[in-house]
Amino acid sequence: MTAHKHALNRLDRRLSRRLAVVGAITAGGLLLAACGGNDTEGMDHGSGSSASASASPTRATGETSASGSFNDADVTFAQMMIPHHEQALEMAGLADGRASDAEIKSLVADIEKAQDPEIRTMKSWLKAWGEPESAGEGMPGMDHGSGGMDHGSGMPGMMSDEDMKKLEAAKGTDFDRMFAEMMIDHHKGAITMAQDEQKNGRNAEAKKLAADVVKSQSAEVDKFEKILDRL
Repeated sequence: MTAHKHALNRLDRRLSRRLAVVGAITAGGLLLAACGGNDTEGMDHGSGSSASASASPTRATGETSASGSFNDADVTFAQMMIPHHEQALEMAGLADGRASDAEIKSLVADIEKAQDPEIRTMKSWLKAWGEPESAGEGMPGMDHGSGGMDHGSGMPGMMSDEDMKKLEAAKGTDFDRMFAEMMIDHHKGAITMAQDEQKNGRNAEAKKLAADVVKSQSAEVDKFEKILDRL
């Protein structure tokens, strides 16, 4: 009987230990499940936030698109600088067959090389932001009554249609001098707009482009002024 009792006692102890282990595992599982539920919820919120950010018009993706948040100043900067750059390219295009000065021709090439890619970049930003390329009705500088943009108003440094016709009619040194004078005014207008973006914009890429505009076009203004001094 004594041996039998000892055997029963050993069996009871084994059962007790197994029950304790099972209880510990069960409790641990419940704890992990609870923690897992909280982690999952956190991940859901995180992914929800990411999805929301990706879908939100304040975010953008792509190699040429401006990522991050933006504000009205960023949008206005792009919408106004695009036609401003386009007119600079139009002026540069008139130099072919009209300009005679080697430095003028060199600066024309620099303008075309820099501003055409910047136009494409700014257009990609507006597309990514869900904004139109033009501010449309009510934008300063737009003469909708005449059916198009009035180059002479709204945006600083823009040439009027009359100015453009005068430049088109000029040749040789007259063209070089007129082109330099007009481009100085045009560049100074772009610099003013870029400085406003640096001050009031939010998007990092837009502000960087604005800084590039200020730096490059300020240098070109200096070159044009030196050209005028010797013409």
